[in-house]
Amino acid sequence: MTQASLVRQITDFAHRADPYPLYEELRRTPVLHEEEGGPYVISSYYDIEGLLHDPRVSSDAANLAAAGDDEVSQGENTGLPPSFLRLDPPEHDRLRRIANSAFGPPHRPRRVENMRGEMAAVVTGLIDGLADTRQIDLVDQFAYPFPVTVICRLLGVPRDDEPRFRAWVDPLVAGLDPATRTTADADFVKAAQEARMQLGMYLAGLVEERTKEPRDDLLSDLVHSQGADGSMTMMEVLSTAVLLLIAGHETTVNLITNGMLTLLRHPDVLARLRAEPGLSVRIVEELLRYEPPVQIVPQRTCIADIEVRGVTIPKGSRLWLVLAAGNRDPERFKDPGRFDPDREDIQHLGFGSGIHSCFGAPLARLETQIALAELARRMENPRLAEDPPPYRQNAVLRGPRHLDIVLDGWR
Repeated sequence: MTQASLVRQITDFAHRADPYPLYEELRRTPVLHEEEGGPYVISSYYDIEGLLHDPRVSSDAANLAAAGDDEVSQGENTGLPPSFLRLDPPEHDRLRRIANSAFGPPHRPRRVENMRGEMAAVVTGLIDGLADTRQIDLVDQFAYPFPVTVICRLLGVPRDDEPRFRAWVDPLVAGLDPATRTTADADFVKAAQEARMQLGMYLAGLVEERTKEPRDDLLSDLVHSQGADGSMTMMEVLSTAVLLLIAGHETTVNLITNGMLTLLRHPDVLARLRAEPGLSVRIVEELLRYEPPVQIVPQRTCIADIEVRGVTIPKGSRLWLVLAAGNRDPERFKDPGRFDPDREDIQHLGFGSGIHSCFGAPLARLETQIALAELARRMENPRLAEDPPPYRQNAVLRGPRHLDIVLDGWR
């Protein structure tokens, strides 16, 4: 295996089911620059963590565009202004502080936690709907619909509108997959554009309603934010809502699916979880290290020369930060290839780090804890119908496209 082939192999779908041997090879060259104009690929834990906190590394969509696009660094393609995920300070900080005041501490410290009962009810309802089946596709029948429903409740989408909302989300989320972008026909593109327009119009209508009659939901808080950072414009509210919807949804689907796949491959841990539901907290943290839903952060650009391990990365260069490689770096974690929820030190990179650490992390954590604990409790003798399962094309947001599970019944 030559260094020049490594990045191409990582993005090659043939290695999607198990990219970890490639990541191990990648770590032997912690700063890999494959070709002129190509990205600088960073794979060791401490280097990734340092760059995630480095103000010389930009997330601004304009800087990324100037550096040149590649096969994994495409923009959000929502038809809206860039979300704060694609901005640098100070504008990033202003928008993120406003969003956080509606989502978490100090203003709404229990917004996510207070949804625990509602999340559990959604999970129970989805599982009860599968009670007569002995083989399920966990993705289509559980991991996909669950977070969409939660996001709807969080934003304040009326329950009667949830089916329409899901119909708009489907083609937008599908558009995140490089395979659909490169092979999309005219009908697919048209459907995605139509969904984007309909979702935007619908959310704009909800924002207008909440402007006149605020309720106890995230959209109302975003609309009526009046702190030291002022308020968001309507377009900023819409960009933030769509960010939470799309980015949060895809991450949670993969985290739940990767989690159940890992547990079925480690039946001893699955049995422990069935007996100790509280173990789900540690399991989810170890999953975020061992099988992170976001494998690579490619939307970064150097806005000054940066030296990493004696290599100068020039201003204007693109960076790929391979979180999944850093999470299994033996310089940072003992026996990193072993799945161990009893691991004492799980300071993973699964949700990134620094100013762009995952905004929706508290929500994704709680959703996955509830989902895995209840699936473990309710499933009778579950086993994989196929291993490895079929994977999505996406090398960045990695997870099974389907996860077929055979079981004897439901408790």
